[in-house]
Amino acid sequence: MCPARGAAPPRSRTISPARGAASTSAESVGKALPVGAVAAPPIIDGVSRVGLVLGGGGITGAAFHFGALISLRMATDWNPADAAVVVGTSSGAMLAALVRSDRLSLDALIGDVHGADELVWELRRRIYRRTRPAGVRRWMRHGLLPGIRRPGIGIAVGSPARYTTDGIADWVRETVGDAAEHWPVAPTTIVAYEVEGRRRVAFGTEGSPDVDLATAVAASAAVPVVFEPVEIEGRHYVDGGVGSGTNADLLLGSPEPLDLVIVVAPMAAQAAREDAPFYEGYLSRLGGAALEDELQQLRAAWPGVDVIVLRPDPEVLTASRSNPLDPSAALPCFLATLRSMRATLAGPEVWPLLEKHFASTRRHRSWLARLRPGGA
Repeated sequence: MCPARGAAPPRSRTISPARGAASTSAESVGKALPVGAVAAPPIIDGVSRVGLVLGGGGITGAAFHFGALISLRMATDWNPADAAVVVGTSSGAMLAALVRSDRLSLDALIGDVHGADELVWELRRRIYRRTRPAGVRRWMRHGLLPGIRRPGIGIAVGSPARYTTDGIADWVRETVGDAAEHWPVAPTTIVAYEVEGRRRVAFGTEGSPDVDLATAVAASAAVPVVFEPVEIEGRHYVDGGVGSGTNADLLLGSPEPLDLVIVVAPMAAQAAREDAPFYEGYLSRLGGAALEDELQQLRAAWPGVDVIVLRPDPEVLTASRSNPLDPSAALPCFLATLRSMRATLAGPEVWPLLEKHFASTRRHRSWLARLRPGGA
């Protein structure tokens, strides 16, 4: 394992699983440095050690990530690429790849398209690549039959699907270049769910399959029923959100205790949108409960750690739901997130923590009035 440059040698630590999620055999995040891998981010004087958790949430979840992280950087001048540890799940895995390769920008989201309609077409072309559904026996053995005995989302695990995540893997390769063929030097974890073992797997940790970044992202984003499972070393993997939408407890594999944890959680909203169907609130409560359990584990291990959770507000939910996998909702969700973050980042629960942990934020105090609703 190769920790971030300047970090102390890692200590072996058993990672506690999230509630309801199977355990992982990993003990620490990060892998040995391969030839040609991207450089580790430097440890910056005056800036705390930050753990960044990027949760799942479909296409609109990715748009929420873009809006939240870009707003955070504008407000603090902190580059998410400098995070000590990054954990990405499902759509958050794609953002983790962009963050670690320092390619998080509007170009990564919009590219060369002109207009909203062209953006929708481009997203659909990249994400939804058709395939011939297969694997009925696999699904019956590892998803359907266990799901009948124990009802839940696991019943869909391994099911045949109309689309493949090959397009997502290609998108990662086109966007981050050679970095997609290696694993980042700095501790990075991409979470997927193994069909055969019915367990969470944290790519990038000791004992996990040896995969490149693009393949790990494709596996983590393979939403059951929609996308075919991704085969790696004879095993099949689907969306890491099957066990938990955030998997924040995997930060416990950090080589050193963290000072601040930032969680971007598209599927853990605390307030529902108007006229939302009942299942939206249920899914948000489920995601929120899993996240809270994970954060309790972090606080128990690191009593002094501060936590910031960025969640979608009702305006963002209105733009992103009821179908988080709809490409036409990406741009409205992104714009709504930018508006939402004005109030969130300037709020009394968030801004003091940003000032405390980011030295650069102290130079941005004049931004506070502009960030707050009604500011100039």
